[in-house]
Amino acid sequence: MASIAAHPLGSLQSPEASFGTDGLRGRVGTAITPALALQVGFWCGRVLPPDGPLLIGMDSRCSGSMVVAALTAGLTAAGREVWTLGLCPTPAVPGLIRRLQASGGLMVSASHNPPEDNGIKVFGPDGSKLGSELQRRIESGLRGEVDAAGGMSSCGAASHRSELLEHYRESLLSSVQHQRLDGVPIVLDLCWGSATACGAEVFRSLGADLTVLHGVADGERINVGCGSTHLGPLREAVIERGAAMGFAFDGDADRMLAVDGRGRVVDGDHVLYLWGSVLQDSGALPDQRLVATVMSNLGFERAWQSRGGQLERTPVGDQHVHAAMVSSGAALGGEQSGHILSSAHGLAGDGVLTALQLATLCHGQQMTLADWLDRSFQAYPQKLVNVRVPDLARRKGWAECAPLRDLVDEAERSMANDGRVLVRASGTEPLLRVMVEAAESDVVELWTGRLAEAADRHLNVA
Repeated sequence: MASIAAHPLGSLQSPEASFGTDGLRGRVGTAITPALALQVGFWCGRVLPPDGPLLIGMDSRCSGSMVVAALTAGLTAAGREVWTLGLCPTPAVPGLIRRLQASGGLMVSASHNPPEDNGIKVFGPDGSKLGSELQRRIESGLRGEVDAAGGMSSCGAASHRSELLEHYRESLLSSVQHQRLDGVPIVLDLCWGSATACGAEVFRSLGADLTVLHGVADGERINVGCGSTHLGPLREAVIERGAAMGFAFDGDADRMLAVDGRGRVVDGDHVLYLWGSVLQDSGALPDQRLVATVMSNLGFERAWQSRGGQLERTPVGDQHVHAAMVSSGAALGGEQSGHILSSAHGLAGDGVLTALQLATLCHGQQMTLADWLDRSFQAYPQKLVNVRVPDLARRKGWAECAPLRDLVDEAERSMANDGRVLVRASGTEPLLRVMVEAAESDVVELWTGRLAEAADRHLNVA
């Protein structure tokens, strides 16, 4: 077949499409459309290595089947073999890429976003999220900046391979050496999402006395008042049932937050500190190094340093944590929000795997999660405020706004070494995130209020 136009499958509705901190993401019907997914599939098929199949997974959103179908059409138009996995956690995709020696994969999910949103994450042949160079090549294709030389010279084929997920389930159990949890009362909040594909199954197979919340796939309720961004239902259930611990996942199950038996939240910083301490004590933590992001609590950093450890900080996004871990050889890293990456377990954020690690580590040491948390650090008061700033240029260029920049400088001077201010544009939503932490909670309240008000006033001018 002769070479055809730069957009071989028709016009593109969103030529401004670009990768954020976690792939492409946005409202279905505007930011995420069938036309866009078709083109993304085609250009992923052209950019990813040609030798093996490409895998596609999805969370439970109602729009997921539509996006998967469009991606599959684009990939097969590029001549690629496609294996669709159906409902699965995001980490199942990179894990299966490595196990099956596939050429890459895609996950259709908007993570913790509301049900009306969806997104596309792309993984390379090593199971890691695409680097900036490959992302730019795909974006160039989407924008018509690259000629589709060769066009649709041949078509690929697609098949549904949900049975492959059994390999992922077995890898979860193997990650804890099938250690038993007989009779341990545990609550899981599966968020109506991807964790429903395997979360309850693996905990029950280890003998846990399980209570499950939001335990079936429901694309209309995914992330709504539940999961890792809404811990109220989990805390109530843990306390009411006298459970030893509870775990909540986000929509695609790549992150997890925990609650101890007293209802206290165990966030990603606490997971890193506690799991890192176990690795450090056993001599399995190279250079005593943990990798976290700029969002991690100052109390965590100082407590870890007091143990003789090093904390390397990266920009927000688990792909930055991944890159730093690969570069430094770190064994453990993650984000305060609950993405935890372990070099021993594939370097992919995996909420179910992290929950299994915490549960078995506690049970193996004959202590509760509450006992373990008591040995953790005292977090500095910290508050994150989201300011809606629809204008992308103003949001990303906030530091060029002199009144806001001056106020940030004033806040930092006033707190000296006893606090931090972090202002950044969200990579997935039209929000400017303002975070303040300090030794005193009233200082945090003062500066988050002043900074959020200034951001709204100066960045949302007509």
